[in-house]
Amino acid sequence: MRSRKLRSDPISIPQPPSVASDPPPISAIRTERLTLRPFTPADADAAFDAITPSLTRFLAFDPPPSHAAFETVWRRWLVTIADRTDLVFVIRHGGTGLFIGLSGVHATLSPEPELGIWISETEQGKGYGREAVRAVATWAATVFSPQAFRYPVAEANAASRRIAESLCGTVIAREATPKFASVVYRIPSPRP
Repeated sequence: MRSRKLRSDPISIPQPPSVASDPPPISAIRTERLTLRPFTPADADAAFDAITPSLTRFLAFDPPPSHAAFETVWRRWLVTIADRTDLVFVIRHGGTGLFIGLSGVHATLSPEPELGIWISETEQGKGYGREAVRAVATWAATVFSPQAFRYPVAEANAASRRIAESLCGTVIAREATPKFASVVYRIPSPRP
């Protein structure tokens, strides 16, 4: 399998005020086809429009009922992105800027942070999910040095399970959620 090089360009993200030792801005993550950047308010409309009932059938949440309800969610993301405890990246096509989806690294300070992904229905089946999760895991391994990553997924979501398995993930647990039965993969931390 061919190795993909990641490039990083700095991007400013909101930082908490009055913090003497603010970390440097999170750089964009670039792959052969994608650019992943921390979520900003400018991404809200594209993300909201892509969150459909059929998209969320395998996700832990349901579509927000309104832009205002979604704003409550993404404003919390800005705080956790700024303090680097929970990161949400917007996935865009590197050439066109087309919105593709969101990827996340959650509980970043734990020994095994959690990876997450969703891809807009119009962009599914093109390998973007695998490319984005691999890029985020590689970046997070460099920044946070975790032992491994957790990757929970609906048991019936074969495409997402293939992403975990392509990253050498193994099932370590089965869980029941209010919406579906899920499995949790443990993905080894990539070494740069």
